[in-house]
Parts: sequence; C-alpha cells; structure tokens
Amino acid sequence: EDKRLGKERLLEFYFEGGIKAFVDYITHNNKNIQSEPYFIEGSYDDVIVSVGLKWTEGYSENILSFVNNINTREGGTHVSGFRHGLLKAMSEAFRESKISKKDIPNLTLDDFKEGLTAVISVKVPEPQFEGQTKAKLGNSYIKKIVEGIVYDGLLKIIGDNLLEIDIILNKAIRAARAREAARKARESERKKSAFESLALPGKLADCASKNPVEREIYIVEGDSAGGSAKMGRNRFFQAILPLWGKMLNVEKTKEDKVITNDKLIPIIASLGVGVGKNFYIDKLRYHKIIIMADADVDGSHI
Repeated sequence: EDKRLGKERLLEFYFEGGIKAFVDYITHNNKNIQSEPYFIEGSYDDVIVSVGLKWTEGYSENILSFVNNINTREGGTHVSGFRHGLLKAMSEAFRESKISKKDIPNLTLDDFKEGLTAVISVKVPEPQFEGQTKAKLGNSYIKKIVEGIVYDGLLKIIGDNLLEIDIILNKAIRAARAREAARKARESERKKSAFESLALPGKLADCASKNPVEREIYIVEGDSAGGSAKMGRNRFFQAILPLWGKMLNVEKTKEDKVITNDKLIPIIASLGVGVGKNFYIDKLRYHKIIIMADADVDGSHI
C-alpha cells in the first residue's frame, strides 16, 4: 500500500487456492509433468511452513521464498532447509525405485531441481534478516524445521504419486548424464588444449628433418647417455631425448596421474600425439621410436 501524497494506490495479490494456485499461475505457460502442484504444510512450535512445488519439462529452476509474507529474494535458512529436505527425500525415492541404477552418475540437488518451480512460505515469530536489503532470513534453527517438514511431506507425496515421481526421477537422471557429459567434454578440451600448447622439452635434441616418416627419436636414460648419443647421432633425422629419475610405471597408474607426471610430460610433448581420447596417431612427430635403457628396474619402467 502506497500512501504518499498524490501517489496513493493499493495492490492486492490474492490466490483463492493459496500457494498451490500461485504455483499454477507461475507455471501456466510451461509443459507440466504433474497434474497439479504438490503441497506440503507443517508446523513446529510457533513456526508454520507451507511449500508448493511443481516440476515442468523445462530446464531452469524457479524458487520463490517468503517470511511472514515478505519476499526473501536472497533466500536464507528456510530455503537451505527446503533444499536439504528435497535432496534427502528425492535421493531416498531414487534408491528405492525400480529404475536401473547401472551407469547413472551420482544425482545431485541441481539434478533434482531441474524444471522445478517452488514457493516456500514460513511464518516466524521473530524473524532475523541479514544484509542491507533485509531480504535473507538468518534464524539458524529454521533450517532444521523446514528440512524435516519438507522431507516428511515429500516422502508421503512420493508414496502417493509413484508414476509422476518416476517421471521426475528420470528427468533428474537425464540432467545428471548431461552434466557429466558436459564435465567430460570440458576436461577433454582442457587436456587437449594443454597438450597442444606444450612446448618441446628443453632436453630434447631435435633433428633437422620435417618429414615424420624419416625422423626417429632415441629415448635414453640419463644425461650421460644423452650426451654420448648426441655425439654419435645423425643430426638430420635422429633426435635424442634424455630422461631422468625413477620413471613412473604407467601399467599400475591412473590416467590423471600419468598425464601430470613430470617425467612423462617430455615424452608426451616430444611425440606430439596427445593422450587418451585426444590421442591422434597422425600427429606423431617421429615414425621410429627407439628406447635405449639399462637392463634394470628403472630401465624396464622406461
């Protein structure tokens, strides 16, 4: 209500169906998974919690929160409690569902929230707001109250709506797979970029020829052997790469440890073919690779 002189006006927001009607209003342009919004209500001491939630086939989340009818745009402990209760209940529903668990990434809160619209309203006797805008609830005890009410309420809803919940769980699985695929694509691109930008190692004595077919590289053990090999090589087509220290045995090591090992990076950079999914044999810089090592443990690792 605005009572400033000359600007008097009164705006009323009223939904006959309460929070459920509000959620329906927000999602009326979306393709919905549920026939109607789910509604959770409960209280503890003097705290009253009301939550309406509805999943759509969209990808973004829309969570609105209120404390004593005041819009808490920055969230707060009531929103944190809602998220924890949601994750706990939906994770339990997934574990107990008949959906195959094979090759499914760990489902996260973000996966369950994809396409979710929720309205969270709490009534608190003495709310404590944080920040200059007072748009974030700070009462720490509210988190546990909301979490418990949302968890218990969702478990009952899940039991009464198994078909819809299965659809929502499968949507979360697709979100998890898309997230995992995006993560792997980013990692792959980062690795690819990292190896493509690797400078040739300083200890590599490269050859003059630019033709990989006639080029050959000798991988030798230590600077001493490297010095002798450099003296006897044909500089036009023979390159020498000395290695040092105890070489990592890659047969017993995970790929991420291999590609970051300071003893192996010179080999990766010298050969130019990359590693793993970014291995391209057509980029091989030498068509002959000769290993010259001692007949001992270190030599066998090389």
